[in-house]
Amino acid sequence: MTGPAHAPSQAPATVGSRPLQIYQGACHCGAVRFEISTDFPELTTCDCSICRRKNALMVKVHESHFRLLTDPSALSEYQFHTHTARHYFCKTCGIYPFHRKRVTPDHLGINVFCLEGVDLQGIPVRQTVGAGMP
Repeated sequence: MTGPAHAPSQAPATVGSRPLQIYQGACHCGAVRFEISTDFPELTTCDCSICRRKNALMVKVHESHFRLLTDPSALSEYQFHTHTARHYFCKTCGIYPFHRKRVTPDHLGINVFCLEGVDLQGIPVRQTVGAGMP
């Protein structure tokens, strides 16, 4: 599957020793809605050209922990460089809610600022190096 997942979530109850929680996410206008299951092991930033410009703070989830709740036609897709990663944006308000990752294409990077009810305090943030990737 190359686009955003649109199938029912198949998330297990736990990853590691912490239980997963379901979080609802949306763009600004609500045309793109989704849910994820995560235990927030860490947040990531990336220094590649697109992540710097969109000021992304992300949580990585496996595609089985992601469910798109709206029609995929509400999304526009942008690719560059190797055309492997797929960056999605709301066609109406332009917000970046998630992207399919380049190195691990069965995972998505989720914009944590699109999620409801997330307390980011105490979650470690790891800087990833995307700018140096070939």
